[in-house]
Amino acid sequence: MGLKKILDNLKPTFSEGGKLSAFGSLYDAMETFFYVPNETAKVRGAHIHDAIDSKRSIFFVVIALIPAILFGMYNIGLQHYQILGEESTFWCKFLYGLAVMLPKIIVSYAVGLGIEVTVAQWKKEEVHEGFFVTGILIPLIVPVNCPLWILAIATAFAVIFAKEVFGGTGMNIFNPALVTRAFLFFAYPSMMSGDKVWVNGNYIDCINGAPAVDAVSAATPLGQLAAGEAVTASPMETIIGTIPGSIGETSVIAILIGAVILVWANIASWKIILSTFAGGALMAYLLRYDGAQNFEWWEQLTVGGFCFGAVFMATDPVTSPRTEGGKWIFGFLIGAMAIIIRVLNPGYPEGMMLAILLMNVFAPLFDYCFVQSNINKRAKRAAK
Repeated sequence: MGLKKILDNLKPTFSEGGKLSAFGSLYDAMETFFYVPNETAKVRGAHIHDAIDSKRSIFFVVIALIPAILFGMYNIGLQHYQILGEESTFWCKFLYGLAVMLPKIIVSYAVGLGIEVTVAQWKKEEVHEGFFVTGILIPLIVPVNCPLWILAIATAFAVIFAKEVFGGTGMNIFNPALVTRAFLFFAYPSMMSGDKVWVNGNYIDCINGAPAVDAVSAATPLGQLAAGEAVTASPMETIIGTIPGSIGETSVIAILIGAVILVWANIASWKIILSTFAGGALMAYLLRYDGAQNFEWWEQLTVGGFCFGAVFMATDPVTSPRTEGGKWIFGFLIGAMAIIIRVLNPGYPEGMMLAILLMNVFAPLFDYCFVQSNINKRAKRAAK
């Protein structure tokens, strides 16, 4: 009640005509962050009232991401000390990863929310809550060595050109977090490829206090496959996630915990998740690597960004189909296309990003086909 009273007292200051009215959208974002608005839609038409609003849905996604975030921080430190050949404690590894991860999260939110608030204030609208998820997804899908200034540019590009130009949250065609990664891949390819981008060596060794090396290298399983080499990581390591890779994408276990939370909360579609894995499994079996004797087809689903993309990217309710049939086709084609790109394009060992972005384009078409099919069936029944 104390916080609510403080916010109510501050509201006139941020309302139109108040001294700080220029920051009205920012105040509205903070108020609705803590409390559900008591306002209802005033326009005519059918409305569905639910116990959970969009902001609470967003926070469920953030909660589902926590296991991947925490493990990603630990894995950053683990990979760092393994490359250095040094022993370290669990907390030292975790704190090292926290020191690497925290600046990326701060930059992502500062740039993205800064643009969101500016646009909302300019349009005299409320701040869209979608970036609360996008802002944490972006640091999780970039290499650990991605410079902060490049991350800032990519985030700004994605928010402006993949979201705001379409009208904001709910109107965008492409997943903004994946557009950030795509921008990095095409604009700064050296920061998204090679071995050294996956392991960080720019921070002080918290055990000995000595500067860590500036350039360290550790090959990812997909990188080894693309180079025609044997995969050194065991299946258990790829499932647990103790391998080099993007910060939040390595641990299958952490990602599946998030999937359970999203499906249980009815936030993500289990049909898209299941069909994505089905499409990937089928295509991985058909396009098995002949030269990788120690790499089974099912392991394709445990490496790279496949699991993370299937759970947190493909299920984005804005850029995925609304029809139930469309969800099955959408997910299946994402999984199949991701494996096709991986296997048939050695120059680009990871295909999940491109597969999802491509299917984002066709999601409205899938919905149209199923809706039109139902309309035609009803018209035929009515004509009898």
